[in-house]
Amino acid sequence: MKILQFCNKPPLPAVDGGTICMYSMYEGLRLNNCQVKVFALHSEKHPLKKDILPQQFVEDSRIEGEFVDLKIRALDALWCVFSAQSYVVKRFVNLEVKQALKKVLQQENFDIVQLESLMLTPYVPLIRKYSKAKICYRPQNVEHLIWLRMSQDKHFNCFKRWYLKNTAMNLRMFELEHINDFDAIFPLTEQDAKFFKDNGCKHLCEPLAMGFDNMEKLPDVAEQEHSIFHIGSMDWQPNLQGIRWFMQEVWPLLHKQQPQIQAYFAGRNMPMSMLKKEEEGVNMLGEVDDSTLFICSKKIMVVPLLSGSGIRVKILEAMSLGKAVVATSVAAEGIMYTHGKDIMIANTAEEFVEAIKLLNQDPDLCRNIGENAYKLIHEKYNITSIGQQIVQYYQQLLNK
Repeated sequence: MKILQFCNKPPLPAVDGGTICMYSMYEGLRLNNCQVKVFALHSEKHPLKKDILPQQFVEDSRIEGEFVDLKIRALDALWCVFSAQSYVVKRFVNLEVKQALKKVLQQENFDIVQLESLMLTPYVPLIRKYSKAKICYRPQNVEHLIWLRMSQDKHFNCFKRWYLKNTAMNLRMFELEHINDFDAIFPLTEQDAKFFKDNGCKHLCEPLAMGFDNMEKLPDVAEQEHSIFHIGSMDWQPNLQGIRWFMQEVWPLLHKQQPQIQAYFAGRNMPMSMLKKEEEGVNMLGEVDDSTLFICSKKIMVVPLLSGSGIRVKILEAMSLGKAVVATSVAAEGIMYTHGKDIMIANTAEEFVEAIKLLNQDPDLCRNIGENAYKLIHEKYNITSIGQQIVQYYQQLLNK
């Protein structure tokens, strides 16, 4: 089966949840004997540099890309709000991309074109024109919900909340208007699949989790006692919002009751205001060289997400490495968890403090939750079996 994986950014290097998810899908398809070609948009934030990518991936994926300028222009953004257009999507529409994509489709016949982002929806008519392939959409979240939940943050000023809410409404209209542009939709979670079905999706719509490799042996690194950590892209507003809330509401209480705990925050593009923050027990690291080693070197992951949608890949990654995680209900949406068994759920500052204290003071409980998390991921999120499921759905589409 020949598949064109159309990505809104290069799937490697896997520097955030979105890239990890896309590369996971690539690997799952490849492990199920599919021939996958990658066509990716790239930008200043996510450049395509083939010389730093694994040579085997470059050769096997035959990756191609086209540059898009994704710089935010305030006047264009405001104009889109008042004209009921989605600026979030409009930034990705580019004539050069259309020409490059057209060339790829004319040079090769594909059975499936898989879109990895809502932002690529404007290219569906071009794909239909130059290819007979079935078009599948792999949403990592319901996009407008991220913006809508951010608009409810009382820490933002009135203008920003108004802008975020209007952006969310325009994005929702776009999502619903184009919900049947695809031959199939494969969300990451049951909740997201329900949203599409409840809002008029007439085609195949089935949830498919992302997969992880079954590592036979975890990295050999010493775990630091009395440590909590968070890792995630800090230019993604929900992460930034969550960490600021944690530092304002949770950390003062936690540090007072458990002064021995050290907190470590890592993530690319961390704002300078955070990197320069000097507070006892807090370590703002910015981007780390190896996320796996960083995760394995710390004890308890905290994910204080207040907004967002879809599934948090970094939680799954930490669970796959046997880490105990304390997260909000929003952060854990879509994960097949059992509270108190393979993850701890906390939605208030007081709940976060109590959960962290409990795990920090009871090493057996912390270890058991980490072990259960490991089992959950490697049983329910196996990369090969999930790839097999999506190939079966592809075949179902092709047999129609």
